[in-house]
Amino acid sequence: MNCDDIVALDAVTLSAVIRGRELSCAEVMRAYLARVERLNPSFNAIVSLQPRERLLAQADERDAQLARGQWLGWMHGMPLAVKDVALTAGITTTFGSPIYAAFVPEVDSLVVERMRVSGAILIGKTNVPEFGLGSQSYNAVFGATRNAWAPQMCAGGSSGGAAVALALRMIPVADGSDMGGSLRNPAAFNNVFGFRPSAGRVPKWPVPESFAEQFAIEGPMGRTVADVAMLLSVQAGYDPRAPLSLAEDPAGFAGSLDVAPRGLRIGWLGDLGGHLAMQSGVLDLCRAGLARLVDAGCSVEDLALGFDPERLWSMWLTLRSVLVAGARSQDYADPARRAMLKPEARWEIELGREASAQDFYRASAERSAWYLHTLSLFERVDFLALPSAQVFPFDVRTHWPREIAGRAMDTYHRWMEVVIGPTLAGLPAISVPVGFSPEGLPMGLQLVGKPRADLEVLRLARRYERSAPWSALSPASG
Repeated sequence: MNCDDIVALDAVTLSAVIRGRELSCAEVMRAYLARVERLNPSFNAIVSLQPRERLLAQADERDAQLARGQWLGWMHGMPLAVKDVALTAGITTTFGSPIYAAFVPEVDSLVVERMRVSGAILIGKTNVPEFGLGSQSYNAVFGATRNAWAPQMCAGGSSGGAAVALALRMIPVADGSDMGGSLRNPAAFNNVFGFRPSAGRVPKWPVPESFAEQFAIEGPMGRTVADVAMLLSVQAGYDPRAPLSLAEDPAGFAGSLDVAPRGLRIGWLGDLGGHLAMQSGVLDLCRAGLARLVDAGCSVEDLALGFDPERLWSMWLTLRSVLVAGARSQDYADPARRAMLKPEARWEIELGREASAQDFYRASAERSAWYLHTLSLFERVDFLALPSAQVFPFDVRTHWPREIAGRAMDTYHRWMEVVIGPTLAGLPAISVPVGFSPEGLPMGLQLVGKPRADLEVLRLARRYERSAPWSALSPASG
């Protein structure tokens, strides 16, 4: 099997052939490193790449373990690049910020620890916007990541490097995190699957604030839904250090996804009754994607949100900015560090510093009202559906869209307003590919489930995948 054949394998198959010793871990590592060496200089998806000799030595050790009958888990011998906001012991973690350009953690984040324990070999990190803020993966340390399908366009974010590396087959699966669409938007922009699990499904540690920070959720990305589910089975599971983590056995995600019942009802929220500005063509592609689910036995109905979207935006601005201000308080307090922050980060921190305790309480109460409202929507339908983004990938030199369809965007993240509803309610949501614009630019559709219905969302996505051709396509450059 040549290098291109190896990297073309889906991750579930790759794991099986490694375990069966049909391919050695060293062969797999060489194939993926060859891919990285050929493509990464043009796309800038993987950063802090580790020395080739060290990685091949680790692959040899994985092969020696297999020879001794020792199989570490589903990721045994898989090359993996971790999002550059997750701590990686012994590997530089910059958070995309010049403040931390030389920071080398002594410990792994919990999700990284779990992937290493399952046998993954960390080859480096994937590029992000500074501190993961914004859905365009550029920073002053490494520069911008380019779209896998159109290198002159952006990759999305904040898991932009992860999505591009995955789409170009530089890694078999990818981890990411999602506060304001960071697993969903780059998946849509690069024609892969990105899943934001339920709050608490993938516990976070170490974090300075374990109770209030419920927006930034770690999760999986993959080229198939089965790959996404298998990676989630590695990432998920209770940990006592994360007080809000869920106790359900993650092994359920490793089972068959081909068991979804017929007759499922999907509520299409679209552009929230005209509230959201949408680039021409986005809604049409998403409706065409939904038609695939109708053909698969589901029903789709237009559904009014029934909740003022400006209430959602107002609570989002307050809660997010306060959390960002708290997380970055030490960087902002130091004038030298503050000067290195990008303008959007400084703006968000200052907005959060201006908010009062009463403002935060009111926004939290509004969030509770929104959660209860989503329960009423799920009395009418089984799933909700929305576009994954409001625009197609844009020029990589543009930091963020200033207007959509003639409507001005008043903040650096307003153009991603479509993703905040599931985030605020803590709902599981997956972005699935829905095809391409006439210019060849990818788009995705969010499928959103009931609270903690992660497995049901994955099963619906699998049903969709069986009827949709787009996820099987590869970028021309790949």
